[in-house]
Amino acid sequence: MQRRRTGTIAVVSALGMTAVLGGCGLTGDSDGVTLRLVAADYGDSKENSSQKYWDELVKSYEAKNPDVHVDVTVYSWNDVDRKVREMVEAGKAPDMAQIGAYSDYADKDLLYRADDVLSIPVQADFVSQLAGAGQVNGVQYGLPFAASTRVLFYNKTLFSEAGVTPPKSWDDLAEAAEALEDKGVKYPYALPLGPEEAPAETMQWMLSGGGGYTDDVGTYSVDSPQNVATFTWLRDELVGKGLTGPVAPGKLNRAAAFDAFANGDVGMLNGHPSLMKMASDKGVKYGMVTTPGVDGESRNTLGVSDWMTAFKKNGHQEEIGDFLDFVYSEENVLDFSREYGLLPVTTSASQTMSTAAEDKKLKPFLDELLLSQLYPVGKTSWASVSADVKKHIGEAVTPGGSPGEVLGEIQATAMRAGSAE
Repeated sequence: MQRRRTGTIAVVSALGMTAVLGGCGLTGDSDGVTLRLVAADYGDSKENSSQKYWDELVKSYEAKNPDVHVDVTVYSWNDVDRKVREMVEAGKAPDMAQIGAYSDYADKDLLYRADDVLSIPVQADFVSQLAGAGQVNGVQYGLPFAASTRVLFYNKTLFSEAGVTPPKSWDDLAEAAEALEDKGVKYPYALPLGPEEAPAETMQWMLSGGGGYTDDVGTYSVDSPQNVATFTWLRDELVGKGLTGPVAPGKLNRAAAFDAFANGDVGMLNGHPSLMKMASDKGVKYGMVTTPGVDGESRNTLGVSDWMTAFKKNGHQEEIGDFLDFVYSEENVLDFSREYGLLPVTTSASQTMSTAAEDKKLKPFLDELLLSQLYPVGKTSWASVSADVKKHIGEAVTPGGSPGEVLGEIQATAMRAGSAE
């Protein structure tokens, strides 16, 4: 296939979980070239670990390319970003890393550009929203690897007992939460603003109120009037009225909220595809609807992507590109997405999945992907902003707290970090 070569590439993973292999570089002896990949683990057991996925994919690739060997090391999402960073700092960058962020490496000119390594058809096949989020100053370094969106999950049994219907607007949501609370539901609406995934829940609510972390031209707007109004509403209409459960939102993590939903203790919450299996395994009858917005269904939803990156340190541009073209074939993208309940990052695989009977449950998330907005991951300042959100956003909804002040402080962090870009 024709392949453009112009300079650098970056493949980064932001969704999360597994690994690559620990050494560095490739070798070019009589046995051919060895590529080293570090990846994140998306599995929840040894039986479906990402190591197993990569081992099978590499075996298939090497059978067709006997002069290239690919070593893959998989780490948990708790460790993979740190492991790659340590390897890079030690001068032993892997050839590829499937991790959660890429912009810092791109900023330091450590990555190949997407068009340095991918063939034109493969690069053009990425879902446009995801490809755009992988760009720094208009150049794509981050290769989307796995994607997810959010919808509102609700417990059908609890809703029936409370005599309410799925909400379309914030007012509907508040009314349903009050009815659920009257029935003794532990978490009428679970609001996980704890550090595990506060940036996601925060952005979902910002979008539903017509705001976001940035404005239409990409400038940080954390303390916009829309965002202040959103968190004031959350403080006054949900948290202040005791409708978000016994754990303060700033202390409630996503994993705990999902577990509570699967245990039948949550009326509704924002969730991604993995919650479907968790709920089904526990016998919870659930429904899914578009996230409610300030005056009706939200026009935008949160999209999240993990990233593949390609490091320049060891060379092997051609070999990396050929392997990644294989990784991003429709068949392999579909296999990975179906194995882990995630959304495809390519248009071809998305179109196949949208019409396949076996993927029917994922269709609501696929539909949302086309309307999604992603974190401003192309900004090197995003890491600082995200960390500040994790530390402080819970204070914005604390009864008696000031959403304007909290969001203003996060905006100040964003402006300081952004001035260095």
